[in-house]
Amino acid sequence: MNDPASKLEPKLDHHDPAIRKQFLRALCELAARDPSVLPAAKPISNMHAHTFFSYNCYGYSPSRYAWMARRAGLEAAGIVDFDVLDGLEEFVNAGRAVGIKAAVGLESRVFVPEFFSRVINSPGEPGISYHMGAGLTSTRLGPVGLEFLKHMRDSAGARNHEILKRVNAHLKPVTLDYDGDIVPLTPGGNVTERHICLAYARKAAATFTNESELVAFWSEKLGEAADKLDLPDGPKLQNLIRSKTMKQGGPGYVTPGKGSFPKMADMNRFILEAGGIPTITWLDGTSDGEKNIDELFDTAIASGAAALNIIPDRNYKPSVKDQKLDNLYAVVSFAEKRNFPVIVGTEMNSPGQKFVDSFESAELAPLAPVFIKGARIVYAHSVLQSRGQMGYLSRWANLQFPDVRSKNAFFEDMGRKFQPSNRPDIDPGSEATQLNTIMMELVSRDTRIQK
Repeated sequence: MNDPASKLEPKLDHHDPAIRKQFLRALCELAARDPSVLPAAKPISNMHAHTFFSYNCYGYSPSRYAWMARRAGLEAAGIVDFDVLDGLEEFVNAGRAVGIKAAVGLESRVFVPEFFSRVINSPGEPGISYHMGAGLTSTRLGPVGLEFLKHMRDSAGARNHEILKRVNAHLKPVTLDYDGDIVPLTPGGNVTERHICLAYARKAAATFTNESELVAFWSEKLGEAADKLDLPDGPKLQNLIRSKTMKQGGPGYVTPGKGSFPKMADMNRFILEAGGIPTITWLDGTSDGEKNIDELFDTAIASGAAALNIIPDRNYKPSVKDQKLDNLYAVVSFAEKRNFPVIVGTEMNSPGQKFVDSFESAELAPLAPVFIKGARIVYAHSVLQSRGQMGYLSRWANLQFPDVRSKNAFFEDMGRKFQPSNRPDIDPGSEATQLNTIMMELVSRDTRIQK
């Protein structure tokens, strides 16, 4: 089958932003000539996909992910990079260009003092939690916000250097140079553990060109049989390098020290400054921390959290009913009772992860309406916050809605109705007119909301 778009798409991952922009425009022009290139959107979303600014298992840039999500028929898409907002403007602009509802997030790890002795969702690390901001809209930060962003990146870099020193000692003669072997894998220099794993796999393959020697090296270093290694640099091998050398119990594991990660409340203040919604992340409900769901939510809410992120694929196996699936339904039900928008995604930062969750599966179909509602709320927040400081947690929203339930209904309706421009020559005026019309309709429907 002849697919002209597929020949252009890889150019969207070029490290030069000018080239990415050039080829996105070309693809949009192609779609304008042939509407079949971009199918009608379905009520599905992936609101948690990393890009190559932190690590995407397909190497996708923000532009590539926006385009591929639109080609796959997603209604909404969100990027979530680790410790950086480097892709914010590109993804928002690309979303408008291709006509997909786009939102930007950020993820990091935080310290939760109230859970200092209990594991939350970072295995083996009591008190440490993966934490997010959803719907961030601005990189125009004040001194405090800029310093916080710099500290996150610097801390991650220092940790990576220490990991590399320890793993180099363990994997000799396969050793890496941080600047020479790893940084070139990233467009912005934001190295993650997954970049390091890929670099080790490639370096080993270059060092041991004889297959039997390569098998012997990794079998010895990782303690796994050849059939588990997925050589020379497959997903199984990369995941084994990470789990066996960098995580707790491995020679490269760096125990978090005091101040290694910011407190949840501090990160939430940063997220609010960047125009986002502080968001709890959920693993699978099996840890001591996640079993205490009331306390966990109360603690997060007290520090400013107002939404929940889940990676559903971790929580079920097709046609299998088990405790993790029960936990998934329980946490969604709990979030609904607390009026927390629920957003989901696949991360796409580990080889083999899905492009989009199986919303039609027997396990997820009953939850799909909750998931798309959350995506629409975050998208509407992004639109209103960026255009008039009228986002989900804004002063305007606090004054206009009598309760969170009515606020959620408003933002869901707004997110369902508002459609980004799908023309390569974006006309902001047309979006402004559409937004004004929708706002007028919604305001006239509910007299509690004063424009």
